[in-house]
Parts: sequence; structure tokens; C-alpha cells
Amino acid sequence: MVSLLALDLGICLLVASEFLPASVLPRMAADLGVSEGTAGLAVAATAIAGAVTAPSIAMVLPRADRRLVLIGLLAVAAVSDLAVALAPGFAVVLLSRLILGVAIAGYWSFAFGAGVQALPGRERLVSTSLSIGVSVATIVAVPLASIGADTAGWRVVFGVAAALTVLSLLFLVLVFPSVPAHPAAGLAMMRSALRNPLLIAGLVMIVFAALANFVAYPYIRLAIMRVAPDGSAWLLLIWGLGGLVGNVAAGALSSRLRIVSAAAPLLLSAGLAVTGYSVGIPMLVAGVIVWGLAFSMLPVVTQLWVARAEREHTESAMSLQVTAFQTAITIGSAVGGAFVDGHGVAATLVLGAACAVVSGIGFAVLRNPGV
Repeated sequence: MVSLLALDLGICLLVASEFLPASVLPRMAADLGVSEGTAGLAVAATAIAGAVTAPSIAMVLPRADRRLVLIGLLAVAAVSDLAVALAPGFAVVLLSRLILGVAIAGYWSFAFGAGVQALPGRERLVSTSLSIGVSVATIVAVPLASIGADTAGWRVVFGVAAALTVLSLLFLVLVFPSVPAHPAAGLAMMRSALRNPLLIAGLVMIVFAALANFVAYPYIRLAIMRVAPDGSAWLLLIWGLGGLVGNVAAGALSSRLRIVSAAAPLLLSAGLAVTGYSVGIPMLVAGVIVWGLAFSMLPVVTQLWVARAEREHTESAMSLQVTAFQTAITIGSAVGGAFVDGHGVAATLVLGAACAVVSGIGFAVLRNPGV
């Protein structure tokens, strides 16, 4: 269990780093001399690299010990955060965030399989635990980053993220066991996974579900400030607490995977719509909670969905799931930035809600991958 904790800490810090721009967006944009919509592309840059890296990293490193790969990816992430902290301009920020995308995509691709090998037969526990790591990032890191940016500056926030990632790397070195690569890992495994029509259909629905969130999430602070100008930190905390509930609920309900995989995007749609059209703090709080809860169900649900849809080639299925998420982040951040600059944050959240409805209907129609 200590090894799983080390794995979780790594994903927690990587996800925190990925979404730090959402927490520090106004100050980062002002300091670098770009619009808030343009600054949101710092999230898109990470996702672009992730979308390209996820399906290819296992083919580049087909025989490498997965423990060593995970350690190396955390080192890459630490260097990326430090580079952002010291960046003289937005171009350096974008380049550094591309490097972070490689680390995140690789870690996500290997973490589930490595965790299952370290704890055989505990697939649901590993998936839920990794997703709780993501929620901890949003509960603790994202609100603290918002506060830190307002007090010490956004560059200090990224410097602290780099230091904590180094500590996570050392923890993984100390406690995580060696994880040999699957004998069939590489190009052949990926080709087999890509021939599975159920898996491909599910990946399309995952793209829509993730797109729903990431059209809006880089601009969550702007949505909050529209109704509660001084409420960013505590409402981001509430978003994260809702996410923690969503993680646990998704794990508990995963035996009914078809229902949960359809319900989570539909709940996300409701949360986005309510947040976008909030006319007071109670309505905003309700929307933010549902948004956080529903989105945090998706990593657990979709990991288990693709693992069951492609049982023989799980590592490749996981990498394709990561590609789906990162592709959605790339498209979502770019489209969301254009919508925020052109139509405002409420229209951006409504666009996300529409994408979530498509995903929910699609998952409801698809065959249960557990069958």
C-alpha cells in the first residue's frame, strides 16, 4: 500500500502542475503581457505534447522497467515547473509546458498497469486511488496555488511545485518495486488495441466528456469571480471536495459501469450549466460541487471502461485513454480561450455542457465492456 501511495503522490503533483495556470491565470497573463484567453493555452500546450506522447511512449520504451520510466518522468516534470518559474516570456512557458505534457502522458499511461502489477487483483482500488490523487491536487494544490499567486506570486507557485515533485520522485525511488514491461508491450500491442471497435467508440465518448470539462476548466476562476469576486480560493476548494466524493462514488458504483459511465457526463453537463448561469452564491456553490463531483468520476470510470473493453492489452488501452483526454484538453483549451475572449465565460460553460450531453448519450448506447 505504501507503493500505491507513492504512485498517487506522483500523479497528484503532475495534475497539480498541469492545472496550475487555471489557478494563477489573471496574474500570469498580466505579468507575461498576454490576454487571459491566450494564457489559458499554457494548459493546451501540455495537452498537445500529451496527446502525441501517450500512444508512442510504450513503443519507444517497450522493454524498460516501468518503475524507472515513472521516476524519469517525474524528473522531467520537475524541470518543466522550474523552467516556467524562471521563464522570461510566454514562449518559454509554452515550451516548458510541452515538456510537462510528455511527463504527464507517460505517467498516466504506465501508472495504472504498474499499480495493478504491484497489487495484483486490485484493479478497482488502483484506479480509485489514482483518481483520489487527482482530487487531492484540486482540493489542496489548486486553491493553495490561487492563494500563493495572490501573496507570493505565480512564479513562486511553480517553483514550489518543482521542489515537491523532486520529493515525490525520491519517495517513489525508495518504496516502489521493479515493474518489468509486459512481454507483448510495444507496437504489436497497440495495433491489437486499435482493432477493437468497442474500445474506439468508447474513446470517442471519452473525448467528448473530457472536452466538456476542459473547454471550461482553465477559466473556472473567471466563472467564479463573475458571481463571487472574493470567493475563488474557497470555491475551488469546494470543487475539489466534490471531486473527492466523485472519486469514491465512481469506485463504489463501478460494478454498474454502463450506468455510471453515462451518468457522469450528464451530471457534468448539469454542473457546467448551473455554474455558467448562476445568479447568486448558493446557485454557484451547487453548480461548482456538481461540476467537481461529476468530472472526478470520469478518470475512474473511463480507466475501468477501457481496461474491461481491452483486457488483453491494458497498457495500450490506458495510453489511448490518456490520448483521448489530452486531445480533449488541447481542443478544449483552444476553443475555450476563443469563446472566453469572444463570447464570455458563461457561453464557454454552456458549450462544455453540450459536449457532456453527447458523451452521456453515447455511453448509454454502447455495449457494457464488462460483458
